[in-house]
Amino acid sequence: MKTTLIEKVSAPRRAEVRGSPVRLPPLVVDLDGTLLKSDLLLESVLALVKQQPRYLFALPLWLLKGKARFKREVARRVSLDVGLLPYRKDFLDDLRAQRAGGRSLVLATASDSQLARQVAEHLQLFDCVLASDGITNLSGDAKRERLVREFGERGFDYAANGPADVAVWRSARKAIAVNPGSRVLRALERFSRPEIAFQDEARPLKSYWNALRPQQWCKNLLVLVPVFAAHRFFDAALPGRALLAFLAFCCCASSGYLFNDLLDLAADRHHPRKQFRPLAAGSLPLAYPLALIPLLAILGGILGALVSPLLFGFVLGYFLLALLYSLSIKNVVVLDVIVLAGLYTLRLVAGSAAVLIWPSQWLLAFSIFLFLSLALVKRYGELVVMRGVDGDQARARGYEISDAELLASMGTASGYLAVLVLALYLTTPTARALYARLELLWLLCPLLLYWIGRIWLVAHRGLVHDDPILFATSDRISRILVLLMVATSLLAI
Repeated sequence: MKTTLIEKVSAPRRAEVRGSPVRLPPLVVDLDGTLLKSDLLLESVLALVKQQPRYLFALPLWLLKGKARFKREVARRVSLDVGLLPYRKDFLDDLRAQRAGGRSLVLATASDSQLARQVAEHLQLFDCVLASDGITNLSGDAKRERLVREFGERGFDYAANGPADVAVWRSARKAIAVNPGSRVLRALERFSRPEIAFQDEARPLKSYWNALRPQQWCKNLLVLVPVFAAHRFFDAALPGRALLAFLAFCCCASSGYLFNDLLDLAADRHHPRKQFRPLAAGSLPLAYPLALIPLLAILGGILGALVSPLLFGFVLGYFLLALLYSLSIKNVVVLDVIVLAGLYTLRLVAGSAAVLIWPSQWLLAFSIFLFLSLALVKRYGELVVMRGVDGDQARARGYEISDAELLASMGTASGYLAVLVLALYLTTPTARALYARLELLWLLCPLLLYWIGRIWLVAHRGLVHDDPILFATSDRISRILVLLMVATSLLAI
């Protein structure tokens, strides 16, 4: 029968304690949740879905063949950069010190041996690796039996953290609990006095909240534009419908951002700023977004349906397009920025559906060109930031550093086309009918030209680190310009 042992463990090493040699038993270390803040199986499944989305439909079939086979099928097809995984650095430092003192270290994990071997080779810490092999899922009692067979009853110390590890601790000489939960501690204390090591601080509610990216919700204010453009803000029925549409898009947007962050774990960890996001940093369990993604999507759909079936259709379309973008479109050059601009414009059209005030062709043309420019700013800014990390070999999504000039020329041209559309609209009879002081609206053109030119200049200097709309909300000059444009529009009515 195929063994889970990759390399035979060496004889237990000796250590000097108060001048006398003492034979220390091997220290067996679990991987998921112990050495790693994350779960290697979930990480590998997410990486596989991102690299080859078609395997999403094969996952249930593999699972029917058993957990060990499931893990092996995933491991055979996935490529993980194990150097970017969120390790417990304080625990790693302690393990290095123990190895330097002569302690034999063993990595024992329920993860597949192919991935476990990659981790061990990266860390260069372990004398032996025990892992699932496609036949045996090395977890719980199966792991305990294997360790007892290798080292004997009470012949090893065991560092782990989860409920499945309680069975292994029963046969260990010493139980070392790494960041255990209260339920695990209660179960462990029934038969052992655990050594609690490297207890994480309690996760603040702020981490859970930040993972939803509420700062991105300002984009959903676009659903209010139709009411504003039609000068119907005093109509009692419309603001409530528009507000429900806003909340529906906030729920779906957060669901989409969580999904995107799950797929982008490796890329975010390589980014100088995104590496601190809660999921990338390992400060939140991956189970949190997996639970929230469907719940938020369903809540968004319910809120949309409360307004009208038509708005529900737009909310559903937005959510599906956002998922498709995260799965594949964001890596397709040019198409990605067109879809990003479309997601912005879809919010505006959905706001029209909520209040049954349909946008003019002028408004749609203006929004498409403006949002395409902003989407290109986003990609250009990412390239500039990554150039500081990877130099001339930098890439952002499907773009290379040599594409930066082309992105800038496309983006500035698109932004100025939006201003041209606005200027042409101001010459139409529709504009004259809506605005008593139409001449004031011409001030919007230089204000918008200044803002577009400035945001591109700032992006060129590497100061637009994230979404340009988020940049505008925190940039003093951008806020002043937006207030001036809103005030000008109101005075012109």
